[in-house]
Order: sequence, then C-alpha cells, then structure tokens
Amino acid sequence: MSYTDLFHSFSSKRILVIGDVMLDAYLMGTVNRMSPEAPVPVVDLMKKDERIGGAGNVALNLAALGASPIICSVIGADSEGERLLHLFQEANISTEGIYASSNRITTVKTRVLSNNQQLLRIDSEDTSLISKEEETQLYQQIERIVEQGIDGIIFEDYNKGVLTSYLISSVMILAKFHGIPTSVDPKKDQFFSYRGCTLFKPNLKELKEGLKVEFDFKNDKDSFLKAVVELEERLENEISFITLSEYGVFIQAQGTPHFIPAHLRNIADVSGAGDTVIAVATLCLVAGASAAEIAAIANIAGGLVCEQPGVVSIEKERLLNEVNNLL
Repeated sequence: MSYTDLFHSFSSKRILVIGDVMLDAYLMGTVNRMSPEAPVPVVDLMKKDERIGGAGNVALNLAALGASPIICSVIGADSEGERLLHLFQEANISTEGIYASSNRITTVKTRVLSNNQQLLRIDSEDTSLISKEEETQLYQQIERIVEQGIDGIIFEDYNKGVLTSYLISSVMILAKFHGIPTSVDPKKDQFFSYRGCTLFKPNLKELKEGLKVEFDFKNDKDSFLKAVVELEERLENEISFITLSEYGVFIQAQGTPHFIPAHLRNIADVSGAGDTVIAVATLCLVAGASAAEIAAIANIAGGLVCEQPGVVSIEKERLLNEVNNLL
C-alpha cells in the first residue's frame, strides 16, 4: 500500500477517544505598566479565546486526518461544559459519548498571555476519580457506541479522574470481545491497568516513572531495552511505542526493535505533540501499517506540529508530503 493510499483509508475510520477533556481558555493582551497594588504586571486585555483541550485535542487531530472521532468523557453540567460541547459540535466531532455530571465541574485551564509569553495559568478542575454512577453512565455510552461499529479505541489519560482502573478494564474486555485494536497514551497512576492493549505509547519520562527505574538513555541503551522487556512482560501489550523527545522514537513489535531518529526541526512549541503522535499512530495501526511505518509516520507528525506555536492539529496534506519526501 502506498502512503497516499494509506492516508486515503483514514477517512473510513471511526475512532473512539476515551479520556479527560478540558476547555483551554486564553486571555491575550499587552503589558505596559506594573500594578500600583502589588508587584505584578497589568495586562491590557485585547482578545479572549477558548479551545478544545486534553483528550479532545486527540479527536481534533483524528478529524484533521479525515477520520471520524467520537469523544467519550465526563464533564460538568455547567456553562463551561456547554461551551466545550459547542466547540466539539463546531468541529463536527461527535459528543454522543460525553456524560455531563451535575456532581462534577468541567476542567478549565486559563492562560494569561502577553507578547506570546505566558504570564499566568489558572486551573479550575476536579481531579478526583469519577464516581461509580458516572463510571457506569460513561461505560454504557461507550458500550452503545462500540456496538454500532468502530475501528479503534484510544485511551488518553491526563490524570483528571475519568480513566479509572474499573473503566479501563471494562472497556479493554469489551474491545477484545469485538476485536477492536486499543492504543494507550498513559500516565503513571494507571500505568499497568491496560493489560493486553495493542499499542502502548509512553514517553521516556513516563516509562521510567511507571517502571520506577532510572538510566541515562543517551549513554545506556541496554538499560532502556531491558525496561521495554519488563514493560511487555508486565503489560502483555503487542506494540511498545516510546517517544524519546530529541532522540526520536522507538517501537517494538514481536521482539523486533526500531530506533527512529528525530528529524531536524525549528521547534517553536512541543505542546500537544503527544496528542498528534497517538492519533497518527492509531490511524496507521488500524489501517494496516507495519510497526516501523507507524513509528516513522508518527515521528514526522510530532515534529511538524512542534514547528508551530501553541497546540495545533496536524495538517493531512503537509504530513503526506513530508512522509513521501522523507520515507
């Protein structure tokens, strides 16, 4: 299959994204003076903006690649949740898997910016695990969507309480019953809850934290490879895909390792790169790409979004052009 055919096949894929969604709010202005009330800058507000954040950014990347994402999460039954739902609808992303709970608030991260620099971030959130009732409601919605037919499931954990061990194990059983591939972008709290997943994608820091090991990757590849072996023995996953920041990416399937170096880029902002990588990797996986192809294409995608400031989605045509030129 050519890369053009591979990318064309993305448009037929329905992907479930389960995880923590949030509202990213931006207050942008200029600073010309200090406050007489305290030693802090005064921001003259010029613009306000609200965007989809967290696991929702994975869904945005899937949509940008032509796929049909369905977001599954728990938000608050509040005005912030309503604005988030409206943003999803504007982006033509299905919200049938979102449960709005009256016992929870919607996560909002508000950033105050001046001259493209962040001065302050204000977080409004509830990071406790979702309740049993919320867990049951969310699982029932996921089950209904899965039975309608989907091609893959992405677990996107931001440690905000949606991905409980019970929900993860229940969805994993459901996915195995229906033969649906599962991809995981983990955090350390539920690191080993995804036993038997198809593709597991921690970054290097998360791998070390999850396994409670320490080594210098640059000078000690043997310890890194031993860590991957331990990961696979404990997790029983099919594919280990580890992002290595400036060192590129590593992927291993059926005991065959591949190190893929990073491409030279003018890095502007690494925010959201992990969301792009898991979205691209999952689409390549369900479209039948090899492990080496999955890693190579996702590596290019992650680098491309780092060239632009802020959290941005991948551009499908630009990615395809880069893939055809570099691979």
